[in-house]
Amino acid sequence: MIRSALVRSPAMNGAAAATRRNFATGPLEADSGKLATHIHHAMTTALIGLAPAYFLVPDSYTDGIFNKLFGVGLTATITAHSWIGLNYVATDYVPKVSKALLGPARIVNAGIAVVTFLGLSRIAVSSPGGIKGCVKGLWNPPKKE
Repeated sequence: MIRSALVRSPAMNGAAAATRRNFATGPLEADSGKLATHIHHAMTTALIGLAPAYFLVPDSYTDGIFNKLFGVGLTATITAHSWIGLNYVATDYVPKVSKALLGPARIVNAGIAVVTFLGLSRIAVSSPGGIKGCVKGLWNPPKKE
């Protein structure tokens, strides 16, 4: 019985062994390892506190460079959070369709992250009021002149 516990189980294939490592083997594997999981959870916690605080602080406190820097930081956090999260989704569901599609799915996820970062960064830096102004504009009708 002890011997059977020491023998490697057939269920412990390469994929199962890969999930136990601490770091990803490639830059597109954003969901691999304990470090990615820790970063993802830390970003979730940061977004829970910082995003509502950013939107609830009066505009007079956040105008200017603070609004732009915080907007770009919020953009980076949202982008990285969604990139890691989408890689978790790809790892779970893409192999059910085809294991060969996991690599291309990770490339698509990276592309989505780049487009998200560039778009939200542009809004944060060049739009009036930054990200906060853009979100407020969704609920406030344009002023009639």
